[in-house]
Amino acid sequence: MSIRIASLQRYPVKGLSPERLSSATLTKGGYFPGDRLFAIENGPSGFDEADPQHQPKIKFLMLMRNEGLARLKTRYLDAITTLFIEQNGREVARGDLSTRAGRLAIEAFFRRFMPGELRGPPKVLAAPEGFRFTDSRRGFVSLINLASVQAIETAIGVPVDPLRFRGNLHVEGLDPWAEFDLVGQVLTTGSGVRMKMTKRIERCAATNVDPATGIRDMQIPKSLMEAYGHFDCGIYAEVLSDGVIAEGDSLMPEQTALAL
Repeated sequence: MSIRIASLQRYPVKGLSPERLSSATLTKGGYFPGDRLFAIENGPSGFDEADPQHQPKIKFLMLMRNEGLARLKTRYLDAITTLFIEQNGREVARGDLSTRAGRLAIEAFFRRFMPGELRGPPKVLAAPEGFRFTDSRRGFVSLINLASVQAIETAIGVPVDPLRFRGNLHVEGLDPWAEFDLVGQVLTTGSGVRMKMTKRIERCAATNVDPATGIRDMQIPKSLMEAYGHFDCGIYAEVLSDGVIAEGDSLMPEQTALAL
């Protein structure tokens, strides 16, 4: 079995748009680099940066409730810690998230953009070292099997963008749903990166939103249950050894790789 990495994505701000990467440096026990570094608090959440605890995603702006976020195209430049927001091809906000003034600029934009959906003042939260705003407490790296997405397309009869599932790695070479059989196994790359597949990812209504238009045009969880008897698509992985992964790399079950 040879699994190929078709693409890599990170989501610097929870609920906002993806950034495609050609490669990523993984760290043992760490999160996918640059992923879910920030979240936009939707009214007071109780999050304490001095004592970060996992919070339900409903406390933040996110696609499950706030589908209009998908109409925004965002990018985060690490070197200058700045978030840029575009709408309809035009820059509508930017802010250096390491400064109070920059965070206030981004918060002011969201007050204007979605006033009817705010439960209180929006606030930019930054993840302290060793913490990320992932949906799962142990959601370090997420893999999406493109063949499973194609199976969903066949089941519902319309195209399904894999970006609906907001995964870090899109992989090919597996049969549909074969990723679930990998849970508990270790996958390795030729460069020596090792990742343990930890659990299936249960899907919520965020997948109903078209990531290009922001229109809530599908019922993915319902379709999954009707066609397959579960709500799952994708798996989480834990990084066991440091290294670089890149688009086009192969992943192999460790037992297979050792036998070669």
